[in-house]
Amino acid sequence: MEVVDYFIRRHSMVMELFWEHMYLIVVTIAVAVAIGVVLGIIITYNKTLANGVLTVCQVLMTIPSIAMLGLLLPIFGIGFTTGMVALVLYSLLPIVRNTHSGIIEIDAAIIESATGMGMNEWRKLIKIKVPLALPVIMAGIRTATVMVVGIGAIASYIGAGGLGQLIFNGISRTNPPMIITGAIFISIIAIAFDLILGWSERRLHVAGRE
Repeated sequence: MEVVDYFIRRHSMVMELFWEHMYLIVVTIAVAVAIGVVLGIIITYNKTLANGVLTVCQVLMTIPSIAMLGLLLPIFGIGFTTGMVALVLYSLLPIVRNTHSGIIEIDAAIIESATGMGMNEWRKLIKIKVPLALPVIMAGIRTATVMVVGIGAIASYIGAGGLGQLIFNGISRTNPPMIITGAIFISIIAIAFDLILGWSERRLHVAGRE
């Protein structure tokens, strides 16, 4: 099979691009979670702010990936940073939305009980709100991660590295095995992240019911 032969011949290059792609995704999701969860928590305290932030996140997702990269290039230049920033912007919506939804949908009686026990807002957030919303937040992180794995291939177009290089180079050289190898490894990463985060999400649901 041509794809297997290609991988055997170029396995060192393929694996290097594989780890570049993994690094891009892990850094992107780490930054997106840090920003998205904090932003999602903040907007639970102001409905007008929530509507505005969620609308902005939705608009960001409607911008074509190539256009987004083009808009960021003059600011961050060619390379990893531009690709990472673009992917963070794309991944914010599911994380912010699920964090917001998970917290505001907590039973009001639970929050009132915590208030009656003398908990201040910070303790309620850390001890009650975030733990109860965690399964929903994890679902948003799972959605964002799988989405970013695929979009991350486009980031190689501006020098961010990753498996997208195989696909773009394969297209320019009319090399189907190169294209298929890149697509297969991107799919493997997406499936792996989906399975791992899906398992984590189910465990959190079970823990929440115990």
